[in-house]
Amino acid sequence: MLFNSLQFLLFFVVVTILYFSLRFQLRWALLLAASCYFYMVFQPAYILILFLTIVIDYIAGLWIERSEGKTRKWLLILSLISNIGILAFFKYLGFFTENIALLFDALSMPDLADRITNGTNRIFVGVLKLFGESGIDSFKDNMSILPIGLSFHTFQAMSYTIEVYRGNQKAERHFGIYALYVMFYPQLVAGPIERPQNVLHQFHKPHAYDFEEVKAGLMQMAFGFFKKCVIADRLVLFLDPAFNHPEGYNGLSLLMATFFFTIQIYCDFSAYSDIAIGAARVMGFKLMENFHTPYFAHSISEFWRRWHISLSTWFRDYLYIPLGGNRKGPARTYLNRFIVFMTSGLWHGANWTYVIWGALHGLYIVLDIALDKRKAQKGKAEKTTTQLGGVGLPRRVFGVLFTFVLVMLTWVFFRAVSVSDALLILGRIVTLSPSDPLQSALNPTELWFSFGLIAFMFWKEWYYFIIPTRSTVRFAVLFGLLAFTTYLFGVFTSNQFIYFQF
Repeated sequence: MLFNSLQFLLFFVVVTILYFSLRFQLRWALLLAASCYFYMVFQPAYILILFLTIVIDYIAGLWIERSEGKTRKWLLILSLISNIGILAFFKYLGFFTENIALLFDALSMPDLADRITNGTNRIFVGVLKLFGESGIDSFKDNMSILPIGLSFHTFQAMSYTIEVYRGNQKAERHFGIYALYVMFYPQLVAGPIERPQNVLHQFHKPHAYDFEEVKAGLMQMAFGFFKKCVIADRLVLFLDPAFNHPEGYNGLSLLMATFFFTIQIYCDFSAYSDIAIGAARVMGFKLMENFHTPYFAHSISEFWRRWHISLSTWFRDYLYIPLGGNRKGPARTYLNRFIVFMTSGLWHGANWTYVIWGALHGLYIVLDIALDKRKAQKGKAEKTTTQLGGVGLPRRVFGVLFTFVLVMLTWVFFRAVSVSDALLILGRIVTLSPSDPLQSALNPTELWFSFGLIAFMFWKEWYYFIIPTRSTVRFAVLFGLLAFTTYLFGVFTSNQFIYFQF
């Protein structure tokens, strides 16, 4: 069920009213049933995959808590293998099989490459038939039938068993509550990727109707809808044709498309997080913040402290620190950082474009850390130049602009269909001529209107990151204005949120 649909608005209103109408003991059942329905609107059969992982991890959590010594570790490993195995089969089978086959072809072993390809096809198609999928005859089609939000709820489930193993979270006895932890509809398919310590206890507490929380949640949802429907989906009209067929566009047009995608992916993904967090807040639940003005970051390191915070901290806690973090010297620290971002790239998608995108950010982070250490060695005086005011202000502004441009150009690999397309786009941007005509699916009025919307979004997030709602009159006026503007200027073409595919 898409957030930007009338179906969801009706669903949200009905579920919220029923939630506050029921007594506390029945609310978890309502939310679980609603979450199942929410997911099954997308892909009914694939809820069996979710149910399987929920059962495995629920049992694993109980056994891990009761076990001692190596048994606990093996139970954790089995739980992680089951989760990663399901994710790998549906998301990465085609990518790895195709690349392994290409490797054997390069080694003059075409027969082995064919056997691997044919064997993988048989297994893949056979499994899909169990879920009623027809018309799929190759593992190369796996991205078209990927269970929606699989990477998100897989990581959330893994965080539970890891935290139980570490002793930071007690195993959940109530199966329904644990299932709700994995399936809670606001953040089921695109996050935030929550931790059990933050969410599980909230399902055990009664939430009284709080008008202040309702107002705050509705306002956050309203601005999320505005960012998605009015800004993000409008920019798609310009950038999609350019990225899908870059060979037909000049450098200036591709640069504009890249800038628009930089804004679109933020407005699209942060809008989903706003709607998810807001919907949960209306019912009294508090989900973690996922974005905090990332394009105002003055360094790559700061950008990743502001962008997709739930994923960044997940990789920090469950990959970077276990690898050794920064405890084993500079060289190992750089390697660990690079591994994390390479893995993050692969998490986003089974394509070399995502891997390169992650690798570039890993390289930027390593260089950023190295430069920071070099500055620190020269004394504290130089480090204070990043502060606002005096000499530090121009440097900070330059840092924000430089970081934005670096991130923007790297998004080319994230959005491009292939590596060759990404290189073509970057090549034409580097060699663009200011005299190139702008090739646009939007007329000049729509283009200027889009720039105005972008400027308004940046202004709002700089001065009013959280829209004040304490005054009920102000809330009613602003909420009504946002709703009317979204209805009047929104692009309603059933565009799926970008991160649903991950």
